[in-house]
Amino acid sequence: MEKIMMRKMKDNQSGVISAIKVGGELGRRIRDMGLVPGATVKIQGRAPLYDPVAIRVMGFTLTLRNNEADHIEVEVG
Repeated sequence: MEKIMMRKMKDNQSGVISAIKVGGELGRRIRDMGLVPGATVKIQGRAPLYDPVAIRVMGFTLTLRNNEADHIEVEVG
C-alpha cells in the first residue's frame, strides 16, 4: 500500500489513516475529530477552489482545510 498525505487524495478515494504528523494543539484537535490511526476515510469532494475538503469518517462527514489535511498520512491501495 502507498502512503500519501490526505491532501493528495482524489475524490471518492478511500484509505486508512496511518499517522498524524503534527503535535500540539492542532494534533489534538485533529484526533478529537475522530481522525486517528486505523480510521478509514473517504474523500467526498472539494470546494471549488479545492479548500476545504469533505471527508467521510466513522459514519459522518467532516470538512478539513488543506493545511490540516497536510498533516494526516493515509495508506491507499
